[in-house]
Amino acid sequence: MESGNFLKNSQIIILGICIAVATIVSSMILSGGVLKVMKFTREQISVTGSATKEIRSDYIVWSGWFTRRETDLKKAYRALREDLEEVEKYLESKGVTAKETVISQVTTETIYKKNDKGNDTNDIQGYVLSQSIEIRSGDVEKIDRVSRESTELIEQGIKFASSAPEYFYTKLDELKVEMLAKATDNAKQRAGSMAKSTGNRIGFMRSAKMGVFQITPATSTEVSDWGVNDTTSLDKKVMAVVTVSFAIE
Repeated sequence: MESGNFLKNSQIIILGICIAVATIVSSMILSGGVLKVMKFTREQISVTGSATKEIRSDYIVWSGWFTRRETDLKKAYRALREDLEEVEKYLESKGVTAKETVISQVTTETIYKKNDKGNDTNDIQGYVLSQSIEIRSGDVEKIDRVSRESTELIEQGIKFASSAPEYFYTKLDELKVEMLAKATDNAKQRAGSMAKSTGNRIGFMRSAKMGVFQITPATSTEVSDWGVNDTTSLDKKVMAVVTVSFAIE
C-alpha cells in the first residue's frame, strides 16, 4: 500500500517537473519572440534618396496683343481688324497654323476728357481697343523663334507687344514614376552604405514617403518646401526626393 502511494507521489512530482520545464521553455521561446518583435520595431534606418534629370520642354504657350487708339469707335474697330489680318498673315508666314492659334475677343476702353482738377468728365476723348492672340504648340523651337522675331510687326506699324513664352513638359506623370524609382534606389544605396559601416546590413523596406518635385531651370539651385514648377525656361532640371525606412538585419 505504501509502495503504491510512493509511486503515485513520484508520478505527481515528475509531472510537476515536466510542467515546470515546459513553462520555462515556453517562456524562453516567448521571450525570444518578443525580442524579435522589439528588434523589428526599433532597429531600422531612415534615409533620404534623390534623383535628378535634365529635360527639354516639349510644349510652349506664347501670347501677344495689339492695340488701336482712335477718337471714333467705328474707325478704331476697322483699324484693329486690319491689324489682326496683318498679324495672322505674319504668323502664317512664320509657319504658325490656325490650329495653334487662339484669338480673343476685342476689349474696349473709353477714355474721358479731364477737367482742370484732373478728374474724368462725361466728354469722351477717344477709345482704346485691344485684342490678344495666343499660340499653343508642340513645335517649341518654331514658336520660340517667332516670339523673338515678333517685333517685326512694329516695323509694319502695328502696336504689338507680347509676354515671355511659357515652357511645359507634357510627359511629367511618366517621368515622376521613373524619378521616384531612381530616388528610392538611391536611398537604398545610402542606407546600405551606412549599415555596412557599422557591420550590419539592411533588410526589407519598412516605409516610404514621397517628397515634392522640384522643376527648375537647368542651371538653378532653387528648392522649395512646396515644390517648384518652372515655366520660364526651355531646358529644365527635375529632382525627386523620397524618405525611406529599412529594417536592419
